[in-house]
Amino acid sequence: MNGKYEWAIEDIYKTQSDWEKDYNDVKEKVDFTEYKGKLSDPKVFLSCMQKQEQLGRVLEKLSIYAMMRHDVDTADSNADALVSKIEFLYSKFSQEIAFVSPELTSLKTAQLKEYISLPELKDYDYMLKCILKSKAHVLSEKEEKLLAESGETLSTFKEIFTKIDNADLPLPTITHKGDKYQLSHGLYGVLMHDTDRALRKKCFKSYYNAYISMINTISSTYYGNVKKDVFVSKARHYDSCLSRALFCEDVDPKVYHNLTSSVIKALPLLHRYMREKKKALNLKTMHMYDVYVPTTENAELKLSYEEAFELVIKGLSPLGKDYENLLKKARDSRWISVFETKNKKSGAYSVAVYDTHPYVLLNYQKTTHDVFTIAHELGHSIHSYFSNKNQPYFKADYKIFVAEVASTVNEVLLIKYLINTATDKKLKKYLLSYLLEMIRTTLFRQTQFAEFEEFTHGEVEKGEPLTKDKLCEKYLEINKKYYGKSVVSDDEIKYEWARIPHFYRSFYVYKYATGIISALAIADKILNEGEEAVKNYFKFLSSGDSDGPVELLKIAGVDLTKKQPFVSAFKTFSDALKQFIIL
Repeated sequence: MNGKYEWAIEDIYKTQSDWEKDYNDVKEKVDFTEYKGKLSDPKVFLSCMQKQEQLGRVLEKLSIYAMMRHDVDTADSNADALVSKIEFLYSKFSQEIAFVSPELTSLKTAQLKEYISLPELKDYDYMLKCILKSKAHVLSEKEEKLLAESGETLSTFKEIFTKIDNADLPLPTITHKGDKYQLSHGLYGVLMHDTDRALRKKCFKSYYNAYISMINTISSTYYGNVKKDVFVSKARHYDSCLSRALFCEDVDPKVYHNLTSSVIKALPLLHRYMREKKKALNLKTMHMYDVYVPTTENAELKLSYEEAFELVIKGLSPLGKDYENLLKKARDSRWISVFETKNKKSGAYSVAVYDTHPYVLLNYQKTTHDVFTIAHELGHSIHSYFSNKNQPYFKADYKIFVAEVASTVNEVLLIKYLINTATDKKLKKYLLSYLLEMIRTTLFRQTQFAEFEEFTHGEVEKGEPLTKDKLCEKYLEINKKYYGKSVVSDDEIKYEWARIPHFYRSFYVYKYATGIISALAIADKILNEGEEAVKNYFKFLSSGDSDGPVELLKIAGVDLTKKQPFVSAFKTFSDALKQFIIL
C-alpha cells in the first residue's frame, strides 16, 4: 500500500518507545491527593486544573495513538496491549479526579460566581457556570454516594438489550432463488435497498419475526430502562426525564418542542414524497419494506479516491480558499487512512488530537456513499481543527448536540453542487432522491423516534405501565401518522421500536434531527449570503465548548429557539421534491 494513503501516526509519536516514555511519566504523576478538600482556594483549584490539562493532553495522545495502531490492524496483539494499558491508566486518572466536580458543586453560590469572574480562571468559566446551574440537582453527600453506587446496577438494562440484540436474537437464514442469506443487522440494511422486492419482503418479515419471538423480554427490558430514567430524574429533582436530558446538554426546551411541532406540521410534505416515491417505483401498493429502495438504478458515482476528493473540494468551494487549503492539507499531510486493508476496522470516523491534528479513518470504495463519507468525516475533522486551534483545552471539545453539524453542512453543500451541475437526467434524479432520503431518515425518522420516547417516559411518569401491547400499538400509530396513506404500515413495523439501540440512551436521537436542521439552515445561508455567512460559520467552528450549544449555533445565524431554521430546512426538502417530481 502506498504510504500517501496511510495516516501519519508518527505525528503523534515517532516511535513506540516515545509512547512508552510518556505512558510511564503520566503513570508516575497520576495522583491528585494534594488537591482533595482544598478546591475552595482559587489558587489550589487553578493548580489542580492545570495538572488535569497537562496529564489529560498526554493521555489523549497516548489513547489515540494506541487506538489508531489497533484500528489499522485489529489482529495486532501489540496494539491490543497498548489499548489495554491506556484503558487502565485512563481509568486511574478518572478515579483520581472524580472528587473535583462534587467538591466544586458543594461550594457556595457566591464563591462559584467569584471563580467565574476571575480572569485567571477564564478557561474554566463555562464549566463553572454549568456546575453552578447544576447545584439545584445535586443531592446530599450520602445520597450522591448511594446514587453513584447504584449506577452500575442501573446501567444493566442497556447491557441486557445489547446481549439480546447481538448475541441471543434468533436471526434466521433465508433462501431466495437458490441463494442463502444468513441475516444480520448489517445485511438487513443492505437487503432493504435491494431491487428484488420479493427478497426485501422475505428479509423484512424474517428479521422482525426474530424480534417478535423475544418481544416479552425486550418489552420488560425497555420498561425497566424507562423506569430507571424516571427514578434518576425524580431523585435529582427534575420535572421530567426530558427536562433532565435537555438540562445536561444545556439545551433550551424550546428547541425540542420547536422540532417536534415543526416536523408534525410538515408531515404532509413527507406524505407527498412517499406518494411520489411510490409512483417512481411503479408500485400499486407501497409497503415498509419498499421505503428504502432507490428510485433510480445504476446512477452511482463510481470514482477513484483522487477523483472523489477533487469533487469534494469543488462541492465545498462556497466555504472559500482557507477551507479548500485545509482539505488539501488533510490529504497531502496524510491525516487520512484511505483504503480497506486486511484486519482494518470497518466503517469510518474522525478523531481529534489537541496537540497535533485530526485523523480520519476511511475504507474507500467507488460508491456515491463513500464520496459523501469523505466530505462528512472531513467536516468533523475541520470542526475539531478550528476548535482546537482557537480554544483552550477545557473548551475545545464541543458537545454532541453540535457534533454532526459541520459534517452534515459538508454533505448538504456537496449534494447541492452535484444536483446543480448534473447534466444527466437520471443522475440528477438519483441525487435529488439522495438528498430527500437524507432528510427523511435523519430529520423525520429521528423525530418519529423522539416522539415515541416522549410518550413512553410520559406514561411511566404518570404511573402508567408499559406493556408490550401498549408499546407496539403506540409505535404503529406514530408510524402511520408519519408515513401517511401511501404506505402500508405492515403489522411487523409495530415492533420496530424493539430494535432501536438508541432508546437505551434516552432522548439522544432528537439531536440527529436538530443537527440536520442546523446544517441545512447554515448551508442555505452560505449559498445565499456568501462571505459574511462563511465568516460567521468559521466563528462557530472555532467556538468549541465555550458556551451552550444552542447559543453557539446562533453565531452561525441559526437560532433553534425560533421557527426560522425549521422553515428553512423544510423549504430545502420541498424544493428538492418539486425538482424530483418534474424529472
